[in-house]
Amino acid sequence: MEIDLTPRLAKQVYGGDGGSYSAWSPSELPMLREGDIGAAMLSLEKDGFALPNYSDSARVAYVLQGNGVVGIVLPEKEEKVLPVKKGDALALPFGVITWWHNREDTEFVVLFLGDTKTGHKRGEFTDMYLNGSNGIFTGFSTEFVSRAWDLEESVVKTLVGNQSGKGIVKLGGANLPEPNKEHRDGMTLNCEEAPLDVDIEGGGRVVVLNTKNLPLVGEVGLGADLVRLDGSAMCSPGFSCDSALQVTYIVRGSGRVQVVGVDGKRVLETTVTAGNLFIVPRFFVVSKIADPEGLEWFSIITTPNPIFTHLAGSIGAWKALSPQVLEASFNVDSETEKLFRSKRTADAIFFPPPK
Repeated sequence: MEIDLTPRLAKQVYGGDGGSYSAWSPSELPMLREGDIGAAMLSLEKDGFALPNYSDSARVAYVLQGNGVVGIVLPEKEEKVLPVKKGDALALPFGVITWWHNREDTEFVVLFLGDTKTGHKRGEFTDMYLNGSNGIFTGFSTEFVSRAWDLEESVVKTLVGNQSGKGIVKLGGANLPEPNKEHRDGMTLNCEEAPLDVDIEGGGRVVVLNTKNLPLVGEVGLGADLVRLDGSAMCSPGFSCDSALQVTYIVRGSGRVQVVGVDGKRVLETTVTAGNLFIVPRFFVVSKIADPEGLEWFSIITTPNPIFTHLAGSIGAWKALSPQVLEASFNVDSETEKLFRSKRTADAIFFPPPK
């Protein structure tokens, strides 16, 4: 499989006083198209307002920075208005209408990762805006809008003529709905506060997003996790054993990554830093070593309840193989096999730095 896996940064698609929308392009990151994956980022300044829209793709949203408000309208449901903050993950089935607002001084940044198999373009999200200069409302003729909404044509012309912003606008004293904390139930999970699924002292921690803690991911068809690797610690080589792709965004820190693919070929060896996005193909084996400041990443996996096989550590697949099989396959004597098996008997998944 000859394909460029080099991590990439997002590039701005549009923006203005209220904020910006950036995305990763399949032309620069071919695995997006190959895997039918979309990746984008919304950044809102104070009073920035992302106009109501829906996407052609199911997505997971993850709040990278700040606090904000999101309005969500599921099909044939009433609007829910949620307060969201750094670390929140939301599952957004395709066709769901959302709007986003930043009421605070700190920039509000949201990452979107999702499945574009239902989309118009492979590897890209297509967002359909209800309002704004590029909104659906402005596309219909005055006659159609007038009849559909039972409005006088003069009112229609006012509504259409006032929509000068595209995608993101800066509000001046608009009175938007107050967020309701109760609306968070079943709609979002804070990955920085949720119970840890893995916690290795000196190694790292994991929170997994699945149908148990956020049932909506079942509708989205994606799982996700937040991984925090301690300084100079290592994440065991492993692969997704259920034919899933792993899409990884580096949230914080830096570190080294190696990916091994078909025929034992190392297909990626690089350093990743905050803002990088890269994709590990199905069944390819990936491992990471954090730099001294640590490494944190958020990933989606293209199945709602992912299963991973780790090759090293106390739960490593090689430990499950019989000694005779290891001796024969490595072509070593029993003493070498015993030495190999005797290592990493207590550490699982994450390995603290050597002492």
